[in-house]
Formats: sequence, C-alpha cells, structure tokens
Amino acid sequence: EVQLQASGGGLVQAGGSLRLSCVTSTATFDHYTIAWFRQAPGKEREGIACIRCGDQGVYYKDIVQGRFTTSSDNAEATVYLQMNSLKPDDTAVYYCAAAEKRSLPTPRLLFNIPNMARLFDSWGQGTQLTVSS
Repeated sequence: EVQLQASGGGLVQAGGSLRLSCVTSTATFDHYTIAWFRQAPGKEREGIACIRCGDQGVYYKDIVQGRFTTSSDNAEATVYLQMNSLKPDDTAVYYCAAAEKRSLPTPRLLFNIPNMARLFDSWGQGTQLTVSS
C-alpha cells in the first residue's frame, strides 16, 4: 500500500499561485502513477493531472492546462502541483492518489473514464484550496 500525504492548501486571491505537495512512500514511488484530484462542494471528485503516467509522463485536463504544473522530486519521493492564475472555480479540496502505472490506461482514456477516482486505491488526505474573487 502506498502512503500519501498531501499538504499546501490555503486561501489565495484570484490570479494568485500556490503549490501543493504530496509525499509518497519512497519504496514504491517509481512504480506508481500519481494523480491529482479535486472535489468542490456538491460536485464529483475529478481528476485534473497526473505524473508518471503514459508515455509523456504528465497529463492535464483542459481546465487546468497551461495554469497547473505537476512535477516530482525523486530523491524526496514527493510530487508537486504548482497552481498559477488561480480562479474562484478552482476552490475545492485537493487530493493526491496513487495507482500502479501498469494498471491504468493511457492518460487520454483515463481522464475520460466516468468516476476515474475508483481506479486509484491509495489516497492522501485532502487539502483545502479557497480562491477568493
């Protein structure tokens, strides 16, 4: 089982930036795809980005493409989500999750699967991001 710990949420004004961190279990870091999800009040949990996924290594949903960047520090077994040009619609609880890379389809298919979250069996606790207008 992969252990994950997410942190870095907070309150930020629209247009601002914030970076989330997700510390993972070092022993299994290389074999897992790490995905970022978010869940706004009254909405389903949606996947927005992943790293160590597919041939290109990273993938972003259109809604965050160009504004969010995910990266990893292998030595620290930590994955980051840099969020820029934040909007009030980005307000949500953010999660990182892990699944064995070999168990997942290509990112383009993965992010179009209904209830994509069910494919990830290890989750960090959520961290709240609130973007004020």
